[in-house]
Amino acid sequence: MIIAIVRVQVPPRVQALLILQGFFVMNYIVYAISSIKRNYIYVGLTSDFEKRLIRHNNGYEKTTKPYAPFKLIYSEKCSSREEARQREIYWKSGIGKERLRAIRDKSAGLSTDR
Repeated sequence: MIIAIVRVQVPPRVQALLILQGFFVMNYIVYAISSIKRNYIYVGLTSDFEKRLIRHNNGYEKTTKPYAPFKLIYSEKCSSREEARQREIYWKSGIGKERLRAIRDKSAGLSTDR
């Protein structure tokens, strides 16, 4: 028996129908990680967060290698890659990064007063 996995772009309404009929729809995670040693926040998206975080922490990702190790400060689940990409763009924007810094600082017990 041969099993093939095929990725296709499916509109949100069709995804909802597929879910109701019991079909699996891949979820994406938009995440923000903060360097433990340096003042650096990275935002990305993936369909396998655990594997991706291991890659970041072990220095396998060129962009984040100098800033490892990391801790998760924010994540959200999206039902499509397009939705995840839009959320990733938001979190990488000025206001998104400002909110992430506030989340990081609050979890570290730092004051966010200016």
